[in-house]
Amino acid sequence: MRALDLAIIALFLVGMPLLGVWIGGRQKSATDYFVSESKISWWVVCLSVVSAETSTLTVLSVPVVAYLATPAQGGMTYLTLALGYIVGRIVVSFVLLPKYIAGDLVTAYAFLGKRYGDGMRATASVTFLFTRLLADGIRLFATAIPIKVVLAAYGVSAGYWTIVVVLGLAMVFYSFFGGVRAVVWVDAIQMLWYVLGGVGVIWVLAGKLPDGWFGKAFDANKFQILDFTSSPLTGAYPFLAAFFGGALLSMASHGADQLIVQRLMATRDVKASQKALIASGVVVFLQFAFFLFIGVMMWAFYKGVDPVKDLKLNNKDELFAHFIVTELPSGVSGFVIAGILAAALSSSLGALASSTVTDVYERIRKTPMTDEERLKHGRVWTLVWAGLLIVCAGLFASGNAKTSDPIVVQALGIAGYTYGALLGAFLLGLIFKKASQSDAIIAFVTTVLVVGFVILGVKFVGDAQTLTIDFSRANAAKKVLSLSGWWNTPLGVAVTLIVGGLLSLRHKPRRPDVEEAAAAQAA
Repeated sequence: MRALDLAIIALFLVGMPLLGVWIGGRQKSATDYFVSESKISWWVVCLSVVSAETSTLTVLSVPVVAYLATPAQGGMTYLTLALGYIVGRIVVSFVLLPKYIAGDLVTAYAFLGKRYGDGMRATASVTFLFTRLLADGIRLFATAIPIKVVLAAYGVSAGYWTIVVVLGLAMVFYSFFGGVRAVVWVDAIQMLWYVLGGVGVIWVLAGKLPDGWFGKAFDANKFQILDFTSSPLTGAYPFLAAFFGGALLSMASHGADQLIVQRLMATRDVKASQKALIASGVVVFLQFAFFLFIGVMMWAFYKGVDPVKDLKLNNKDELFAHFIVTELPSGVSGFVIAGILAAALSSSLGALASSTVTDVYERIRKTPMTDEERLKHGRVWTLVWAGLLIVCAGLFASGNAKTSDPIVVQALGIAGYTYGALLGAFLLGLIFKKASQSDAIIAFVTTVLVVGFVILGVKFVGDAQTLTIDFSRANAAKKVLSLSGWWNTPLGVAVTLIVGGLLSLRHKPRRPDVEEAAAAQAA
């Protein structure tokens, strides 16, 4: 590592938070802090959405997915998910977004409050808070990986805990002062930055690869996109599970997760939010393909060796960072690492704070809050969640060596426990008009328990043609497989709709016209 690289990294770490504060300006109200009164262009929000959902995980871990893929798995089959993502976003754009934007809501869960009541609103919000804390803890830890590698190149030994504290402080700085406007613009800038860094990596790799590498990669199925042969139940990215699961996962993450919904609410109107969301699906597909291609090129460069065993890395997710530090020239290396660090600044703190204040605290408090109080509590909870996020990232750092999954797969796995229940609650309210708040809460809790049992307790043995469920774990001699994680969200949605739909049959049909007239008369 050279002094030029250090200068670029230091300038970026200091300059990006300051730029975010400058862009955010002075927050005039809680609405300005949470969803921005000065509405933001759709293309900026599009880039922000892409950065918020992929960021460091994409830069570091997606290349590793292609690198580690066996010929049977196919190196580009991860793209099947992205195809499903596009379909899911189209559905969200026309089914859910109009209800959020036109309804002038602050959080996605306010819609559940209007449909069911405050109990369901709080249940969904608390679930979001817990899930987002875990998922973003992994995101923050992912960004600490290249920092640790860089410092080690200088002979400096710094623990992951120290690194995530520094990164967390940088992230909270502009989130606290700049609000959602700062978050959206910083996201957009950082997304462009790390993509440019990826272009630099491809340029360097192209000059280092041997003749015939592309043909060898093709023969090893590194460019296979669709997988119709693996088991749809236990395969890595079989078409049916990855496409269908990706579509519903995208509907949940972009229609029922406040991290994304908050950004979409910062657009000018419904049409702008729809353009931002649908375009983000196309951009994500291209971005996945871009970083998977980098992974294939690294496979050719390193001849497919084991990153931990042969390159002496602490874990496989250090592979890309190792290449950046050891193989890129001065200046390019610093630029790429700065882009990876910038991805850590994709802040979820505003989404966590807005959901805590408006969906939970204000409901517990019972009495309405003034706008000044909401803004004050929003900033306080931004700090609280920053502290919790740092602790969570440090805990993931301590335990990551024990898992064999790439970080990006771990993060999506966490969302699998609750995304189906969250999306199912929204769809239940739209499809089953008789469903009450108690129906929704019972269905929600039942879904989380069922999905958790399936993830942790249901295992399969045998091959793709003779799979059997093994509850006893008695077949120790056979390979034990788990249900593909891409089924978790579809399973959750199905359970919520079935349980909630059956419970709703207990009630008489709702008469909105009569109920509204009675409410008006009572008022």
